[in-house]
Amino acid sequence: MKQKVNYLATFTNGILKENPVLRLVLGCCPVLAITTAVFNGIGMGAAATFVLICSNVVISLLRKVIPSGVRLPCYIVIIASFVTLVSMIVKAYVPALDESLGVFLPLITVNCIILGRAEMFASKNGVFASALDGLGMGIGFTLALVLMSAIREILGAGQFFGLQILPESVQPMSIMILPPGGFFVFGILMALAVFIERKTGKPLPKNAGCAACPAGENCPGNRDEEAEEVGK
Repeated sequence: MKQKVNYLATFTNGILKENPVLRLVLGCCPVLAITTAVFNGIGMGAAATFVLICSNVVISLLRKVIPSGVRLPCYIVIIASFVTLVSMIVKAYVPALDESLGVFLPLITVNCIILGRAEMFASKNGVFASALDGLGMGIGFTLALVLMSAIREILGAGQFFGLQILPESVQPMSIMILPPGGFFVFGILMALAVFIERKTGKPLPKNAGCAACPAGENCPGNRDEEAEEVGK
């Protein structure tokens, strides 16, 4: 008997309960690298959300056609196609964003959030549910990016979305727009997300970090750990 999908839970999971950045700790490289300005965060979040929704829909449509042995290469080809489309649109219409995001825009192709949702959800569920999952995860990813960007831009540059909001007499903390500041804000927001989840009485997600990666079973590090366990 086919299990009924809770569409509301599917959509809302990615916003906080299974936020891909703050709870599952996925896609951290672009989060730490480009969150020096809100403009960057919104741009990256919108691009990733578009790719998430489109790739989830296509993979869900083809889930019974794609052979299991080559599913990951097929997923990457599908994702890369949408990333290429996004990159072309951004280069043509928002060149400033393309310059700001740099290499991290095409690297959406190998973002673990997108590949992870393809493997863990879209390949097992229908089109509508997969689209909702992609939208929810995209919104959660965007919210994390914008929140980090806002904190770092205000404290590090005294600006918000390029507009000066702190008086000139206040010296910004320039470290906040440097890598150490990114790690500091990231850690604070992760702790806040965990605190909120514990207060609501909801359990932490079991799949986090490398455990949530669809290529985890093929990871050399995981194979080494399994070999050590067998040798004991």
